This record gives sequence, C-alpha cells and structure tokens, in this order.
Amino acid sequence: MKILVSNDDGYFSAGLAALVDALTPLGEVTVVAPDTERSGASNSLTLDRPLMVRRAPNGFYRINGTPTDCVHMAVTGLLEWEPDVVVSGINHGANMGDDTLYSGTVAAATEGYLLGIPSLAISLAYGAEGGGAGATPERDRSQPLYFSTAARVAADLVRRWQHRPFEGPSLINVNVPDLPYEALRGLKVTRLGRRHKAEPVIRSTNPRGETIYWVGPAGPVADAGEGTDFHAVAAGWVSLTPLQVDLTHYPKMDALRSWVSS
Repeated sequence: MKILVSNDDGYFSAGLAALVDALTPLGEVTVVAPDTERSGASNSLTLDRPLMVRRAPNGFYRINGTPTDCVHMAVTGLLEWEPDVVVSGINHGANMGDDTLYSGTVAAATEGYLLGIPSLAISLAYGAEGGGAGATPERDRSQPLYFSTAARVAADLVRRWQHRPFEGPSLINVNVPDLPYEALRGLKVTRLGRRHKAEPVIRSTNPRGETIYWVGPAGPVADAGEGTDFHAVAAGWVSLTPLQVDLTHYPKMDALRSWVSS
C-alpha cells in the first residue's frame, strides 16, 4: 500500500513524525510537507513563484509552498506513482466546525480527494474543546500530549480501509480527543458544528510606530449540540465527519432565478 502523508505544521512537526511511525507498518509511506508552518493556508495554490523541492535529513520531501501545493505536486508529477490514500496531519489542535474552511490540514486531504484519492485529515483536539471524558484537570491543557493516540487512530482507519475500502473517493475529517488511547469512547460519525462570528482584529503598533493588525481569535462555539464534532470530542469520542466540496446552495437556486428575472 502506498501512503502519501502531508500536513500544515511543517515537515519538522511532532505530529507528523508520530503519524509516519504509526503508518509505516501498513505500507510504503512518503512525506511531502511544507518547509514552514502553513496553518490557515486553506486550499491555496502558489501561482506567483516557482516551487522548490528539497529532501530533509529524515527523508521527507519539503516544499516552499502550501499543504495543497504539496499534495498537488506529489500526485501530479513529483512522484512516479499514485498513492492509494492521502493522510494529512497530525494537526496540533482541532479542526472542527467552521475551522475546516481555513485549515491547511483539511486542505491537503481535500486536494487528494479532488484528485480522486481517498483522504483523511487527522487533528489532535486539545485545550478547552478537546479535553473529553477522562481528561486530567491538573495537567496543562495548552499543549498537546497524546500524539500517539491520534496516530494510532489514523493507523486504525487506514487499516480498516485496506481491508474494506470505502466506496468511491472519500474525504473524512477526523478529530481525536487528547487522551490516552484506552480512554477513548470509540468512533462517532458527526456533522460539523458552528462558531459565532470571529472576534475583532487586534490593533497594535510596531517599533517604527506603524499601525499593524493581527487576525483575531475564532469565535466561541455556537452549535455544539448532539451529533456535532464539538459534542463528540468533548465527550471523549473520535469524531469522523465526511466532507464534500460542492458549495452550491441548492435550496437558494430558485430564489436567485426569481430575483435576477424580476
């Protein structure tokens, strides 16, 4: 089995290393990842400059581009073979609800899906939204701990696909609570939750006295009801959300036709 691995945290990330270790027993693993952190890159392709591919000391390919660039280049010319599956991650933090629209982790998997390859996006959910049942209150929840758990879940899913392929091209967003593997309650198929409007930008001043802005934090969770990814992860379940790329709002089509013809 040929497995293409990418991420958005960079070729040097701890989550990527844990993922590769877990997948290596299942087949031939090739890593093509960004040479720097590209969180929030979404589905962007680099079109304004040439891209360069270098080999890192650990054997990973690193590209001076986005996660989408990495998977696109790997499948369309860099590699001499087509992968059986694309696995993106392990992201340092959750990718749930509206976050999936911005996520470079999800974007890398989406590119695999668009190229006709079954794809998984794996994220380790830690902090306030990823504690889950069985979390230890006294530990510092500001840093991820159980990359091995998310890596083992990823291997479980790839192994399941090996023995029973999911029908047709598929894109699955996976969020794993930051818990010991034995503390997980299992797998739960979910829908995306929703967040409130993002917080305002943060205005500051640089050393030259110029006004600068930082993008504000994501808004608080608005829809975390039963059946959502937020709800599942908070309760200690691994959230599996099947995604699609068709953004057409079909119920609005008749209203739009009426509006433009009036």
